[in-house]
Amino acid sequence: MITEFAIPYAAADPLRVLPATMGGAAVGAALSYVFGLTLSAPHGGLFVIALANKPLLWLLVFAIAIVVTALLLGVLKKDVTEVEEDIISLDESSETPAA
Repeated sequence: MITEFAIPYAAADPLRVLPATMGGAAVGAALSYVFGLTLSAPHGGLFVIALANKPLLWLLVFAIAIVVTALLLGVLKKDVTEVEEDIISLDESSETPAA
């Protein structure tokens, strides 16, 4: 899949994000083997769905993997309190140069 967009999230919190993405990917891979899904492109995410032998089932497996990843992130990531949100917003505003 195309994962470049996830790199900043993984870099910011690797001990929580990486296990969640690995869990979702493992579930997706296992289901693709169970259902006999094949894809003639080595990567490409949704852009290569037309190359799948069972595109609708491939989409279902893709969706299940996304849900598993999201659930694992929900379990592993801690809640951010209002104080932490204020600190984060102050940090972000101090990083922007004044015009």
